[in-house]
Amino acid sequence: MKFNDLTRRNFITAVTATTVATAFSNVIPAFGNTPRNTGKLAIHGGTPVRVKVWPKWPAMIADEKLIDSVVKTTKSGIWSRIQSPTGTVATFEKEYARLMGTQLCIGTGSGTQALATSVEAMDFGPGDEIITSPYSDFGTVSAILTSRALPVLVDLDRDSFQLDPEEIEKKINKNTKAIIPVHIMGMPCNMERIMAIAKKHDLKVIEDACQANFAKYQGKQLGTIGHLGCFSFQASKQISCGEGGAIIGNDEVLMDRCFTVQNHGTNRKGFNVTIGPKYRMNEFEGAVLMGQIAGARARFEKRNENAAYLDSKLKGFPGLVPQKMYPGTESSGYYKYAMSYRKEHFNNADRSKFLRALSAEGINLSPYIARGFHGEPWVDEIIGLREYKALYSPARLKRYKEEMQMPICDLVCNEEMVVLEGVASLLGSTQDMDDVVNAIMKVYENRDKL
Repeated sequence: MKFNDLTRRNFITAVTATTVATAFSNVIPAFGNTPRNTGKLAIHGGTPVRVKVWPKWPAMIADEKLIDSVVKTTKSGIWSRIQSPTGTVATFEKEYARLMGTQLCIGTGSGTQALATSVEAMDFGPGDEIITSPYSDFGTVSAILTSRALPVLVDLDRDSFQLDPEEIEKKINKNTKAIIPVHIMGMPCNMERIMAIAKKHDLKVIEDACQANFAKYQGKQLGTIGHLGCFSFQASKQISCGEGGAIIGNDEVLMDRCFTVQNHGTNRKGFNVTIGPKYRMNEFEGAVLMGQIAGARARFEKRNENAAYLDSKLKGFPGLVPQKMYPGTESSGYYKYAMSYRKEHFNNADRSKFLRALSAEGINLSPYIARGFHGEPWVDEIIGLREYKALYSPARLKRYKEEMQMPICDLVCNEEMVVLEGVASLLGSTQDMDDVVNAIMKVYENRDKL
């Protein structure tokens, strides 16, 4: 029995619910109680699957506890972390380190600042090359450029949307100093392979875990596997204070250097000792974070529970394939619930038609990142800058431009990626998750009309 030969409507009328579960055990699970979802697509005038509005993030967690935390900080007059060693930032750093299982944490003004601080603290700079992903927030690349190092991009694994370890070694040369893997969507990269490559070539690893709060891989929290781990608390993130970030680690000397760099080059003893911007987290950001941290892990667990439910419902369905998990993946931050759209199973309708039809059913999925970094203007900009011309040979810059070919990333961006916003949506009920699946299936059943 093939999935393509079935529709939910015809199948359910032929067998009982018990039989459905048995018959689909090796094909695809039954899709809830969905009689209202059959028939004409909403985009063609039919009744939509869902009319309920999704909650808004982060407004949905702005409760009295969080508001009281901000008011208390406002009244205290302690608005900068340097005013008190026991203020909201210092308190959050200790609590976040405890939750992440590390000895130390340093708050910053953003995830980008956390990454830039880490690059500078490790003394990477002009002439050095750092390997990273073409598929992320630009802060990942910006953090490397800030220290005038060269961001070397590596193409993706098609099914995980992560750095392809098989491609990493092809880009390593005598100037390569580090790898910044990006745990995109909050899902762990293949850290076993990446750490093995780093060890073989004596490279440092800075984990861009900005989307991956609390996610776990092979018994370890993301951010604790590499030499440093960086996180974001920007407004869309799972723990949010508008802007904000953190670095975690266990190397006291390295973490002290991170503190000094983000404190405009001034160390904990007050001596001005090195180059550094002012990347300090402020007390209001700390207050917002402390006002929500108590419920953060419970929300993380709920997201993983709902994601597992969606996985089970989509198992075996060829049209939308959930993001691949590498062996050893125990959980994800689920910043987004990501899937690969395979148009050959939707009558070759391009992704935009599928998304419009689904949106009309009340379920808004997104293509997420529009373009990989390799196709953006910054590439031509930096190879034309006088400092990069002085630091890198004409042959290297020419090859750098020529190597900006990432066909898998292009495929993911242009045709296949679809995401459900995970931070708020995955906190919904089972019925909410059923709405997502039922809308997908309704569009699938009407794929010939796309």
